[in-house]
Amino acid sequence: MCGIAGVSCLPGHRPDQAALDRMSQAIFHRGPDGEGRLDLAGAGLRHRRLSIVDIAGGKQPFVLGDAALVANGEIYNDPQIRSRFPEHCFRTGSDCEPPLHLWLRDGAGYTHELRGMYAIAAVEDEHGQHEMVLSRDPFGIKPLYVAEYPGGIAFASEAQALLAGGYGRREVLTSSRDELLQLQFTTGQDTVLAGIRRLLPGETLRILDGRIVESRRRYPLREAEDIVPAELTDEQAIRRLDAALMDSVHAHLRADVPLGLFLSGGIDSATILAAAHRLGLPHPLTWTARFDSGAADEAEAAAGLAHAVGAQHHVLTVTEEMVWRDLPRIVSCMDDPAADYAIIPTWFLAREARRDVTVILSGEGGDELFAGYGRYRRVLRPWWQGGRSPYRSGTFGKRFPGRSQQWRAGLSATELALGLGGLEGAQALDVAEWLPNDLLLKLDRCLMAHSAEGRTPLLDPVVAKAVWPLAARFKVRDRYGKWLLRRWLETALPESRPFAPKQGFTVPIGHWIERWSRRLGPLMARQDCIRALNLPLDVRSLFETATQRGHVRQAWTLLFYALWHRHHIENIPADGDVFDTLDRAA
Repeated sequence: MCGIAGVSCLPGHRPDQAALDRMSQAIFHRGPDGEGRLDLAGAGLRHRRLSIVDIAGGKQPFVLGDAALVANGEIYNDPQIRSRFPEHCFRTGSDCEPPLHLWLRDGAGYTHELRGMYAIAAVEDEHGQHEMVLSRDPFGIKPLYVAEYPGGIAFASEAQALLAGGYGRREVLTSSRDELLQLQFTTGQDTVLAGIRRLLPGETLRILDGRIVESRRRYPLREAEDIVPAELTDEQAIRRLDAALMDSVHAHLRADVPLGLFLSGGIDSATILAAAHRLGLPHPLTWTARFDSGAADEAEAAAGLAHAVGAQHHVLTVTEEMVWRDLPRIVSCMDDPAADYAIIPTWFLAREARRDVTVILSGEGGDELFAGYGRYRRVLRPWWQGGRSPYRSGTFGKRFPGRSQQWRAGLSATELALGLGGLEGAQALDVAEWLPNDLLLKLDRCLMAHSAEGRTPLLDPVVAKAVWPLAARFKVRDRYGKWLLRRWLETALPESRPFAPKQGFTVPIGHWIERWSRRLGPLMARQDCIRALNLPLDVRSLFETATQRGHVRQAWTLLFYALWHRHHIENIPADGDVFDTLDRAA
């Protein structure tokens, strides 16, 4: 896993070498093992390498004639792609070299051959003109951002690298800010940072001499559509799933460095553990988090699963003191903000696991593909039994005077574009927005902050093709979401007890905020970014009652936003604790 950055300049402009170097330095944590550079008259590429595959020979950029490519990703069908080219074509064993050959052969549609997670930039310079493509994987596992500036187009793996290079602005886009506060993530291509946009999942941009001339997309759920016999039995569906899971986990285990697994005790991570164990992964390394405050966690269940397969299990206790000390650094890595308090245990687990491994498997995507969330079951009920569509109420409810429903504009546009209803529509909406812009964003930033690669075996085209076309009865049955996955796990790892009630996992942030409210409340009330929201609530009172129903999410979201604003807008270093960061003069 790596970080990439670069520019494509308009005619008459040249790349700013100092700006390129600042961007490269800003993503050093994504690739501390080496830097790659390519400088042309009208374009520049930078690459930060985290060595995973072909450690000795996989240095980037890959160069072939007048063309070059840098990538942040893993291409799991690398062997199959290589088999379709003469062996002498390839100069390295890196799985990220074949995309260059595909692009030169197929043009901007080259990504349809790729199975994996990736953000790619490729450039070809001919006769004083250059063509560039920027591509992102269909699920949006790997990030990529662009900013148009007077001299052309700049891109980077993280938005903060663009800011470091002088591209984009340290200004808040208010519509995206309102989305963030209500949803805890933002939708579509716009980020909260003015002038910086995301490549959408599956998007490829074609750029000629600094101008975007084409955009095309891959849609993973459309690609997964298949005709499944209506009379498919439970046993046939389980066999179909089993083949896909084993295929995907086998591909995701490929690495030339140590790897481990985040083990929550839940269904998704237990599935990956069971598959890896069957594939012969000896004594896997696993990690789980717990809290010292008595909050609900699944540490005991996770330890039991690890013991069942002979894993070398580690339990990390996250304390209140650790959180207040390190929260500014945790939030600072979320340059594209997602106010999901699961960033707290994820960041600490990544720091702990990085001492032993470079690659970490995680269960993101299981709930979305297999219909695990309670909101999916609510979609299937009639309205008189409590049925409703997702995301109807935001964090602050109607406390957004004059703009109470404007924050749903992005979600509504995506729902309209998807054209799906019911369970399928709710799942597709989450795959398009919640998954890439919250869960995968959190995983990427928290792990890459510690130079660790995250892999998500449940988010694989092979798994999607096996599961997405199945009838709803295989996903939701007898009040259980993820029914088919539970049935598979019941045999594959009985110790997981997949149909038993789960303890759940809760970050006790409300109790911590309330305990320190007398100090936090006044500090928060003084923040310019909080006053600018014009919310009709007393921040001090909110923090004093942070454990009350609904208040914990509001208090946490405001605290996250204030810390994010201090670092990414006001440019205050995240080198103090929460109180120092909020109190420091800009």
